[in-house]
Amino acid sequence: MKSFLLGTVALAAIGLALPANAADLAARPYTKAPAYVPPQIYNWTGFYLGGHVGGAFRGDDNNFLAGSRDGSFLGGVQVGYDNQFAPNWVFGIEANYSFKDTNGNFANRGLGSVTGRLGYTWGPALLYVKGGYGWADTRFSNGFAGTGGRDGYTVGGGLEYLFTQNWSGKIEYQYYDFGNVNTALGSFRNDEHTVKAGINYRFGWGGAPVVAKY
Repeated sequence: MKSFLLGTVALAAIGLALPANAADLAARPYTKAPAYVPPQIYNWTGFYLGGHVGGAFRGDDNNFLAGSRDGSFLGGVQVGYDNQFAPNWVFGIEANYSFKDTNGNFANRGLGSVTGRLGYTWGPALLYVKGGYGWADTRFSNGFAGTGGRDGYTVGGGLEYLFTQNWSGKIEYQYYDFGNVNTALGSFRNDEHTVKAGINYRFGWGGAPVVAKY
């Protein structure tokens, strides 16, 4: 009987101790999994339309009548198409026209071009070079013969940045050379340097994004 009583007391003590020990164990903390953030994929492929403003400056040999060498304000529009490949390279074609504020000076009143461009992209940035056909609008400009324009070539480069998949901004340098112009008062070289800042709206009609590797 004594042994039975001791066994009963021991079992009761063990039963009382188990809940207490379980209560002393710290609860396992719950950690919420971080929200999935998909990687940002920038796609340059597609058509775009935009505008620009800037300045035009005569070349060193463009010194007809020793006129002012101050720059002229310009503003205009551009339209183009880009294709991203390989996957960090971008090739495109662009047409643009810039109206110039010549104030009646001996100067081109407008500059146009159709160029190809090749660029390298990393993330939202695109560094590019461009070159192709250039055209000077010489209609009703003092010191020029004819009522049309002059053909030439243009080269340049710039940096463009995607703020969103549909909007981008750029800064660009472009050089235009239209050859020599002969007049009754002398000969001069018709060339100009331009610096422009622009913004483009990209329609994104070019297909699936390209996953760039860095």
